[in-house]
Amino acid sequence: MPPDTSPGQGVSRDELLAACDRLLQPALFKDYGPNGLQVEGRVRVRKLVSGVTASLAFIDAAIDAGADALFVHHGLFWRGQDGRVTGWMKQRLARLLSHDINLLAYHLPLDAHAELGNNAQLARRIGVRVLDAGEGRFGDQSLGFLGLRAPAPAAELLKDIECSLGRAALLVGDPGRRVERVAICTGGAQGYFEAAIAAGADVFITGEISEPQTHYAREAGVAYIACGHHASERYGAPAVAGHVAELLGIEHQFIDIPNPA
Repeated sequence: MPPDTSPGQGVSRDELLAACDRLLQPALFKDYGPNGLQVEGRVRVRKLVSGVTASLAFIDAAIDAGADALFVHHGLFWRGQDGRVTGWMKQRLARLLSHDINLLAYHLPLDAHAELGNNAQLARRIGVRVLDAGEGRFGDQSLGFLGLRAPAPAAELLKDIECSLGRAALLVGDPGRRVERVAICTGGAQGYFEAAIAAGADVFITGEISEPQTHYAREAGVAYIACGHHASERYGAPAVAGHVAELLGIEHQFIDIPNPA
């Protein structure tokens, strides 16, 4: 049965969830927390608001925007966290429950989508042509993306990234090294660097860097660019939520809460 998209009626919560699950296929991933509906709200959804993280600031902004459902990359619940509803968790849940708002969160499935995910969207913005899935994936659960860019010094790629993301980024390695084969895994994917090196990358782009990666970059001769966890993952949520909203005939709005990390 097709979704009810009559003007002003919206769609059911279950129809929204099913559309997101069909697109992102969360069952294919071993993740750090639950994907899909994390907090149940009202049955009908007319407006979907997307963002990177289900922070209190984002939830409040979405309430002000008239959201019926939220779609985020970083939800509320993670493996191994304290299960008590106190402090910041109480505040966030209280806002959602008191305003009867649904929260949908997709973590690794949102990174991995071949066209609308975080990796693919970042690649598009910095001029990287992602290779087909067979050749163009690396790392655990094939979450890393490989692609090609017109050969240029690493410093030029750094400048393009900073211009695209609107923030400073960190380059470790020779600024003059010509890079063409680009490895991307957004967010906190510094642990994927060795797999990117093994896959023949000239440069690895992610959100964060830890102490060991500096040495790997210098010793392997592969450039490393850390461009910010939040900044590198600003594009997947609005791309997916916008696509699903258009498919279902509901309103969509992206709200970005600035984050220097």
